[in-house]
Amino acid sequence: MTRILGLIDGSAYAKSVCDHIAWIASKTDVTVEILHVIGRRDLSSEPVNLSGSIGLGARTALLEELADLDAQKAKVALARGRLLLDEANAHLQAAGVQNVETKLRNGDLVETVQEFETNADIIVIGKRGEGADFAKSHLGSNLERVVRSTHNAIVIASRAFKPVNKLLIAYDGGTMAIKTVDQISRSPIFDDLGAKLLMAGADTLENRKKLDDAAVILKAAGYAPEVALIQGSADKVISETVEKEGYDLLAMGAYSHSRLRNLFIGSTTTEMIRSCKVPVVLFR
Repeated sequence: MTRILGLIDGSAYAKSVCDHIAWIASKTDVTVEILHVIGRRDLSSEPVNLSGSIGLGARTALLEELADLDAQKAKVALARGRLLLDEANAHLQAAGVQNVETKLRNGDLVETVQEFETNADIIVIGKRGEGADFAKSHLGSNLERVVRSTHNAIVIASRAFKPVNKLLIAYDGGTMAIKTVDQISRSPIFDDLGAKLLMAGADTLENRKKLDDAAVILKAAGYAPEVALIQGSADKVISETVEKEGYDLLAMGAYSHSRLRNLFIGSTTTEMIRSCKVPVVLFR
């Protein structure tokens, strides 16, 4: 049984998150928790500077009015959160996903995800949230925080779901890449997909051997993977291959958890999430 934690907000990506969960559920038995977190900025008013010449009585009245406003905002945020969860649950039920629970929490998203991820195998989240700039070059800030903090496999949903038939595996021969191939070979989620192993780098015997070794793992699991070694920067080679060859899903290893690696915001992982229009699955 695969346990899925789906993260939704009020953005257009909420439906896509549910559709990607339904796709996973069509491949294997699942239990699903849908989580909506009401952030602190959703609950409080903007701070007001009361240091001027306003009288004490008027200042007290204004503070009371702001407190009432915060209480009203909290009620609206709770009602909205329940509505979002009810809609997500109804969407999943209509898609045939039966084992669904919904959770509504207040607080920081990353801290809440860390609380719930211990009971999950996969996290599904949209590429951008409702507060993100929808320009192509921007990702949701919460997405980057979640991806960098979680220890689970994570599916990053594209804006709209489409059927998944072709899988591109970005491979560099490193520890996380090997683990990615191993997990794909063991998971029923990727069964029956056409798969391709792609490495960006110099055409050397060492790199060819790394690709061949990975292909052996996939072949043993019943795949007939294509193998390609293309010179160039990884982000450019991968994104161009996804676009030109019509892949529906990109799989790759996620960020390292080391503090040094986390300083490199412009890493290949971030660039792939940003530039590819298809969903991305990241493995730990």
